[in-house]
Amino acid sequence: MLDILYASASAPGAEGGNPILSLLPFLVIIVVMYFLMIRPQAKKQKDTANMRNELKAGDEVLTIGGIYGKIEGVNEKDGKLIVSIAKDVKVNLARSAVASKV
Repeated sequence: MLDILYASASAPGAEGGNPILSLLPFLVIIVVMYFLMIRPQAKKQKDTANMRNELKAGDEVLTIGGIYGKIEGVNEKDGKLIVSIAKDVKVNLARSAVASKV
């Protein structure tokens, strides 16, 4: 009985192998996820932030609420935009409320 236990404990093929090779599939998955998901999303966020920082009076915008309007003024101190959405109707919006430039 003890001979079987000693034989199984010291079998030459029972070693774990190289730990780097066992982690390689996980590393490949992480790299693929970075290039397919994380990097494009970060680029999109950077482009959106640049667009919002470059807004100026006269630009037509679409808000995240679905309202189209024209920027009448920019308050740099507060980071607010004065947007005209209809005749004699103006609203104050945060820059982050702008979804895109039309």
